[in-house]
Amino acid sequence: MKRINDVDVKGKTIAIRIDINLPMEKGEIKLNKRILEHAKTLKELSEKGARIVVLGHQGKKGKEDFISLRKHAKILEKLLGKEVKFSDLKDWESTNNEILNLKNGEILVLENVRFFEEETEHPFDAKFIIKLSVPCDYFVLDALSVAHREHASVVGLTKKLKSFMGNVLEREINALKKLHGEEKVTFIVGGSKLKDSIKIIKYWLENGKVDKLLIGGAPAILFLKAKLGSGIGEENEKYLKSIDADLYFEDVKKMLEKYERYLEIPNDAILDVDGRRVEFEIGSSKGSVKTEFPGAIRDIGPKTIEKYRRIIMDAKVIVMNGPMGMYEKEEFETGTRRILEAIANSKGYSLIGGGHTSAAVEKFGIREDNFSYISLSGKAFLEYLSGKELPGLVGLGLED
Repeated sequence: MKRINDVDVKGKTIAIRIDINLPMEKGEIKLNKRILEHAKTLKELSEKGARIVVLGHQGKKGKEDFISLRKHAKILEKLLGKEVKFSDLKDWESTNNEILNLKNGEILVLENVRFFEEETEHPFDAKFIIKLSVPCDYFVLDALSVAHREHASVVGLTKKLKSFMGNVLEREINALKKLHGEEKVTFIVGGSKLKDSIKIIKYWLENGKVDKLLIGGAPAILFLKAKLGSGIGEENEKYLKSIDADLYFEDVKKMLEKYERYLEIPNDAILDVDGRRVEFEIGSSKGSVKTEFPGAIRDIGPKTIEKYRRIIMDAKVIVMNGPMGMYEKEEFETGTRRILEAIANSKGYSLIGGGHTSAAVEKFGIREDNFSYISLSGKAFLEYLSGKELPGLVGLGLED
């Protein structure tokens, strides 16, 4: 029994790890979809009479956004429409009393767990976790987005308390499990995180579950270099060097040799040539290996868009991670927009992941309910897709 929804929580004290790490602009934290979804979990548990102790983090040490969760408690208070208490964890005896004095339905947010070095250095025997396990009855992990980290607040309590997944985590897991039940999946991989993208491409190709892999973004530039052998232009070579693409060049060459029938790379591209948007055909007389690309690749071209669109419309299961190009600029947004629109209009099961992909959906005003699921998980989504075990899921017994 892994779902907290299957448990009678009335009068029980629950330590729940959520992800309320919020974006910051000009010194002010901003709401995101994650905190809105976690607030729903907290509200449901509160209405069932649980006594709730919230664990979370904000930012990284040394960064501007590395701040207290005191403001987050106030944000949750507004979202929930009820008082949310806060403990700075400076005096454990005081915090322990606050937890013991919680009434049914009350919520207490603890200070930013990353303020304590033991959060990362002692995941299974951090002092604050040992102490927290005494007044608490259950532990709930409600964020796949932190499940890839072996941190005390993510895995520590799974060794000391009966542990369950919350509503947000459950939805993420169910969406991702859909992929493993399918024989063939159409992947669309782009963005700038080359290391993560290559891991995903390699893992799914080697597991034989790929129908087609449509490649854009930084991976497309590297695949083009591997296929053409030369001629991608000085600016694109510089870009690949800046993201350490040489580390993955041999892997990409081998994938092209072994799995070329599954891989789709651009036939044409949109270039930035001295600030001008230029359509460029790859492999034609204009774009043969003898003539270098005259500018930086910023998007996939119209022929590639149409090729990818036809594949998407016939796909049964579609996963997209990463935009096709520099979608933030209007002159280079077409590839990402058209591909997302094709997915939204397809009849297949569609799973969208990655922060920039989700941001593009919002930017282009595409209704979220046109996709089967949009993941909230960022890095953990990528690691799950690349076959890596996530410590948080292992702790809950959801992975071997």
